Formats: sequence, C-alpha cells, structure tokens
Amino acid sequence: MEEILDLVARLGPGRRIVAIVGAPGSGKSTLAAQLVAGLADAVLVPMDGFHLDNRLLEAGGLRGCKGAPETFDAAGFVALVRRLKAGGEVIHPVFDRGLDLAIAGAGRVGADDRLVVVEGNYLLLDRAPWRELAGLWDLSVMLDVSMPELRRRLTARWQGLGRSPAEVTAHLENDLGNADLVLRESLPADLLVRPAAMSSAGTP
Repeated sequence: MEEILDLVARLGPGRRIVAIVGAPGSGKSTLAAQLVAGLADAVLVPMDGFHLDNRLLEAGGLRGCKGAPETFDAAGFVALVRRLKAGGEVIHPVFDRGLDLAIAGAGRVGADDRLVVVEGNYLLLDRAPWRELAGLWDLSVMLDVSMPELRRRLTARWQGLGRSPAEVTAHLENDLGNADLVLRESLPADLLVRPAAMSSAGTP
C-alpha cells in the first residue's frame, strides 16, 4: 500500500485516474477501498456498474457466464472513463449485489475529486474495446494471485453466501475461467502487486 500511495503522490495536480486490476477473488475491491479511505480527495468507481441486466443476458444466452467480458457494457464503460479523465462532475451506475443489478445514477464523482480509483477485472484486457482503457490510466496496479489461492478464496466466498455444492462448483468454473482470462490477456500494469511483496511492472 505504501508503494502505491507514493506513486499516487507523484501523479501531480489535476484529475488523475488509478486502475486497480485483478482476477475475481484477488482482493482488488478491498485494496481499492483501502486506497480511497486513505486519501481525502479520492473516490471509488467500480467497473461492476456496467454489468448488463439479467434480462439482456438471458435473451442472449449469457446468464450462465455473467462476469465474462461480453456480459458488460464495455463501450459505455470506456465512455465513462473518458468523461472521468476530462474532469468535472460525473454520475455513474453502481452494481447492487443484493439485488443483482446495476442502479443508474447511483454513484457520483464530484468536480473537486482529484483522484478517481477504478477497480475491475478487465481494465487492462487486450481486447476491443477494453484495450482503449490502457491509455487513460495515470497509474495501473495489477494484483497477482495464484490460481490455487483464487480457488480457495472464491470457494469460501460462495459457500459463505449459502450456495449449494452444485452452485459453488458452477460459480467456480465461471469465476476461474474469467480469472485465467485476466491473467493471460491483460496488458502490463505499471505496478504488479503480489501477496507477499510488490514489484515493478511486468506481465500479469
């Protein structure tokens, strides 16, 4: 965390955008929230607000792979990040996990918020249109967690939500497939963070 805060301090004045990237279960949401909590002029914008609605997923036969890149409004998300980069107030959708849907107009980045921390799985994905995001980040941080550890964390997550063994298995198959994609097809980050140490940029 100290290394990330030091890099953020060097970004200079004006609106800056920091990407916290990682596979499902990597801890990116926790890290992003901690970073925002430690800075007075920072605000959090999760990528999850751009989940497609379940009705669209069901109509397209994608309900079972919710969380994959094609189940997001990627073009809309890229447009949001461009607006954030331009400065000023920006209203954005927020995903409600309890309701399992995105709520329009539920999040706000104020005109005076200097640092916007964006977290999500595909912020460095080398696929269109996601790859357009890479040039918009002032700093990108990738969490590098091993697949066995991701499996352990995700199993505990779904079991903790009361899912049946069959449901846990289905969720794991989907989540770990997306995790593999993040690890294989993400562009290099400015900073690679591993559980026990931090290192400079490298291939995730």
